[in-house]
Amino acid sequence: MTDDIDDISQASVGKVVEFKLKDAAAYYNRGIAYIQFGNYDQAIGDFDKAIEIDREFAEAYNNRGIAYNDLGNYNQAIENFDKAIKFDSKDAAEYNNRGVAYANLGNYKQAIDDYDKAIELQSEYAKAYTNRGHAYYHLGNFNRAIADFDRAIELDSQYVNAYNNRGAVYGKLNNFNQAIVDFDKAVELDPQNAQAYCHLGIIYASVGNYDHAMENFDKAIRLDPKYAKAYFHRGWTYVKLRNLPQAFNDIKILAQLGDKSAQKFLSKKGIDW
Repeated sequence: MTDDIDDISQASVGKVVEFKLKDAAAYYNRGIAYIQFGNYDQAIGDFDKAIEIDREFAEAYNNRGIAYNDLGNYNQAIENFDKAIKFDSKDAAEYNNRGVAYANLGNYKQAIDDYDKAIELQSEYAKAYTNRGHAYYHLGNFNRAIADFDRAIELDSQYVNAYNNRGAVYGKLNNFNQAIVDFDKAVELDPQNAQAYCHLGIIYASVGNYDHAMENFDKAIRLDPKYAKAYFHRGWTYVKLRNLPQAFNDIKILAQLGDKSAQKFLSKKGIDW
């Protein structure tokens, strides 16, 4: 009888564990849905619940890290990616994601270490190559950056962010023609990509083609009316065209968007925004 009771007890425990794991998965799946809708606080709440039920739920730590990263809480993001890696050290995405958080903190060397590990685990990981290229760009290693973007595009010829980033490097190197080719490809693949239009505007302004520059800044702003960078560069282009009223209008919009430099400039001029 005792053995039978033990068997029943073990079976009951197994059912409880199975139920709890299913419950953890339910919270996890709802958290993923919240992330997709940009409801990061609610997502974190569900990942918290999933982790309370299953303390070794690597995917929940990973996605809770993503939510913290998207909220700008990079240190908490890293803590969660650390836990995810502790419980699943063979998942390339977890290293890639931790690398992104380190990059957001400006720790590009540590980010590169994580991207290296992600690529070691998954040699055809286009996103990790692009992210590593972005880190090399910030460290001023433009040749390594271009090599990584080249590899990312080789792996995924539709990867818009790789073209955008490679175009930015070519622009930094004053290779404006190649930069335009990359940004044109980015907007061909994603006509709603405000960043690519803004970058095209910057390149055209750099070569003195102000009409094309304005056309692209206008497109970027139509797609993203709160895109401060586009207003900044369009404003400077208006200055070059000696259209000061329009330049001041863009500076006012920048100030309204919270740009401290624009606010300070207008305050000195005694101009309200």
